[in-house]
Amino acid sequence: MRTNIKLTGLGLLASFAGLWVAGNIVVAQQAPRENLAVQDMTTARPLDHTIIQTVARYMDRQHLSKHRMDDEISKRAFDQFLRALDPLKLYFLQSDIEAFHSSLTRLDDYALAGKMDFAIDAFKTFLKRVDERVEMAHAAIDSEHDFTVAEKLAIDRDVIEYPASDAEAQDRMRRQIKYQLLVLESEKIQADKDKESGKELTDTQRVLAADPNEDPRERLHRRYRTIHKRWHQTDADELLEIYVSAITTSFDPHTSYMSPDTLDNFRIVMSLNLDGIGAQLMSEDGYTKLTSIVPGGAADKDGRLKPGDKIVQVAQGEDGMLEDVVDMKLDDVVHRIRGTAGTVVRLGVMPAAGGELQIYDITRAKITLDDSAARSEVVEYGKKADGQPFKFGYIDLPSFYMDMQAARDNSDSFRSTTRDVSLILSDFRAQKVDAVVLDLSRNGGGSLTEAINLTGLFVDQGPVVQVKNPQGQVDVYDDSASGVAWDGPLVVMTSKESASASEILAGAIQDYRRGIIVGDPTTHGKGTVQSLIDLGEQLMGIPGEMGALKLTIQQFYLPGGKSTQRAGVLSDVVLPAITASIDNSESDLDYALPNDTVREAKHMDYKMVDGAVLGILRANSTQRVSNSKGFEKLFQRIEMFKQQKDEDYVSLKREDFLRRRNELDAQREEQTQALDSQVPKKDVFKMDYYNEEILNVAKDYVEAMSKLDLAQAS
Repeated sequence: MRTNIKLTGLGLLASFAGLWVAGNIVVAQQAPRENLAVQDMTTARPLDHTIIQTVARYMDRQHLSKHRMDDEISKRAFDQFLRALDPLKLYFLQSDIEAFHSSLTRLDDYALAGKMDFAIDAFKTFLKRVDERVEMAHAAIDSEHDFTVAEKLAIDRDVIEYPASDAEAQDRMRRQIKYQLLVLESEKIQADKDKESGKELTDTQRVLAADPNEDPRERLHRRYRTIHKRWHQTDADELLEIYVSAITTSFDPHTSYMSPDTLDNFRIVMSLNLDGIGAQLMSEDGYTKLTSIVPGGAADKDGRLKPGDKIVQVAQGEDGMLEDVVDMKLDDVVHRIRGTAGTVVRLGVMPAAGGELQIYDITRAKITLDDSAARSEVVEYGKKADGQPFKFGYIDLPSFYMDMQAARDNSDSFRSTTRDVSLILSDFRAQKVDAVVLDLSRNGGGSLTEAINLTGLFVDQGPVVQVKNPQGQVDVYDDSASGVAWDGPLVVMTSKESASASEILAGAIQDYRRGIIVGDPTTHGKGTVQSLIDLGEQLMGIPGEMGALKLTIQQFYLPGGKSTQRAGVLSDVVLPAITASIDNSESDLDYALPNDTVREAKHMDYKMVDGAVLGILRANSTQRVSNSKGFEKLFQRIEMFKQQKDEDYVSLKREDFLRRRNELDAQREEQTQALDSQVPKKDVFKMDYYNEEILNVAKDYVEAMSKLDLAQAS
């Protein structure tokens, strides 16, 4: 089952360089859009034909790769579509796949003709198999299982084959249920340990924690009832989005189709000015679970909602009737919770801490940028030769944001990354910090303009990024503002989650030899730019009516001519981390575009980093890390994570399974990392063994820079 995370008033602050394109397509008068369940469809809706055909022509003519709609794309789309429905090959039979094979090399032709019969027929077959497998699951849940036999379950999709018969499908479902019962048992064991220890759990641990009072078999029954209900709730817009995105992601992983509802949600989030309670939600086993609270938002000020709480009822206003939202689509729950600032929403909540159902009335409010905006702290650490502590100005930057509407309106006080960081740097100068530490380790990107302008706070004019279009033309984007806001030592923290705009800044700083990059071996490796094309606006003059195509149109390059695509930005000083071992970089994605280079753009060399300085920093860091108890434990976790991640099968023998999970749960580790990257940090700077090493590297850099300045002066 797909697990989704949605925002109810928490802005995803990202934008892309805009390049709006229009195809030469004539659109006839269309019938009003109706959105019925797929199980009730007999054919595609009239507007679907136009959407599919339009997207196919854009892909065929204007995608950055210049790949044509052909049989290769058809084969990729065939696999992408089936994978979206049945990623673990648990539902379809091999005979189903063989029956579909007549369309293997024809999806490109279907798309150019605006047809989606294959998608409708395949999905209806899938629903039939869902009915059969869910019935098998319920029977297996109620059966007795022998957890002493040496059985195993395949967990790597590449080694799994579709079941050849109903009997094989039933046996696979039986093993799947055994596995899930063991997972729930191990989660209860962990929950009991946490309770006995009395330690305070993090918000992420609360969200992922099992309910110790819930019967695991009943939870699985509910899980499969939800799976059955959710798939049968799939509507025409959702199927269209799955099908068309299967085609677009066959060109590259970042080109996708948004249905009208998805586009509406995207625009609300991008508006930087949405109303709601300020909470982030996810769907789990039929429940809507709260994953985080926006600092300063309505829910935070109310104080009663906590991460891990389950929202089971929603009502509008102080007197509205409470509506049951268990098993409801997450989008629909979010829609009910969002609303105009000043209005009241009432929530029926099952607290994560246990106890009876609680009814909370919360007044919706405007959600500000503060949760995703730059935050700072001056940290004193270590001692100088005169006995005074070093002062480090730390900036946590989770995204590159800009209030685009206010900027378009020429507001004098519009909010942006560059404006906020400039004020922070001014304060740092007043406090006479010795170095600035810019943390981009959780920054997935955002506004290209802000990436350029923010880089300009550290370098004085010159190229920041180069951009190449499908015709091969390269444009150079400069920081044109004279002067800098900080000219002292600069440390940029990155990880494999640092992507896009983060990589532009980090790469430019590295090319200019303006500062050092510290973190995972490399950043994410996303070196492409997307444009959002509103299909209804382009073809009919009716925005939103046909959804939108997010199309990859450009690739960006660093001043030195290298592309970050797939390669990312290499760290000058590498620190161990679990994130480096998770397969979530650009190079891990299907059909990621290749890396190449362009000519170097002439730029300044600040000579604030050289081989000798890096040699000192790396040697000192390696020695400290090898003597650190914190890093020693981390190395052990990393090794266990790698071993489990590379396993094709998992044992279903209770003794072996629980021992493996007790050592480390690779799946839970990945879930934790994914949630941690989205949840706002409570503390601006937390002193732990990792951040302490960051400060040690920064201290070494300040001292090395002092010596380098003296040497250059001599």
